[in-house]
Amino acid sequence: MPDVFLFLLAAMTLTLAPGPDNIYVLTRGIAQGRKAGLVAACGFASGLLFHTTLAVCGFAAVIKAYPPAYHALQYAGAAYLVYLGIRTLRSAASTLSMNVDGDAPQIPLRTIYWQSVIANILNPKVTLFFIAFLPQFIHPEAGHVPAQMLLLAAIFIVQALAIFSAIAFFSGIVGAYFRRRASASVQLNRLAGCAFIGLGIRIALPD
Repeated sequence: MPDVFLFLLAAMTLTLAPGPDNIYVLTRGIAQGRKAGLVAACGFASGLLFHTTLAVCGFAAVIKAYPPAYHALQYAGAAYLVYLGIRTLRSAASTLSMNVDGDAPQIPLRTIYWQSVIANILNPKVTLFFIAFLPQFIHPEAGHVPAQMLLLAAIFIVQALAIFSAIAFFSGIVGAYFRRRASASVQLNRLAGCAFIGLGIRIALPD
């Protein structure tokens, strides 16, 4: 059996560290409400299934061993975050021009979900994390290595969903307060857009 308890503690620490996933959930929950934040949380948790499949099947090791593949994924993920940021900023700008009670256009929940899934899939650091992190808690001598990896991945996904959902819950409360103020939703969308663009640039930069 893998060291489940130690893995859980390490996974929670890493999930709480600021990154594209939890920041997206936070900003979306503030800008559009608790339900939007929860949908984003589910999207990111779903994206982790992709990385789990890569790790268990060995494809993640290929990405690690072939730098051009890693960099292609890195830049694709960065470009997608910048794209989300620009779309969010344009949404805020259109709200100002429409002048409709200061309320920003609502992004459909289905769109939020798939944006979150794609953003997670295109984050190469998550793939590398599964390569470097999961094996540290696996005991090859116990056999059934793929089963051990699946167990750890399931634990990681469940705890990530729980933490992301908590972030969405509290960000929804904060967002509801600010949205009651005039034009606050426009400013929140601007903040979210800038955050996405900044995260995209950060991912594109070398470590």
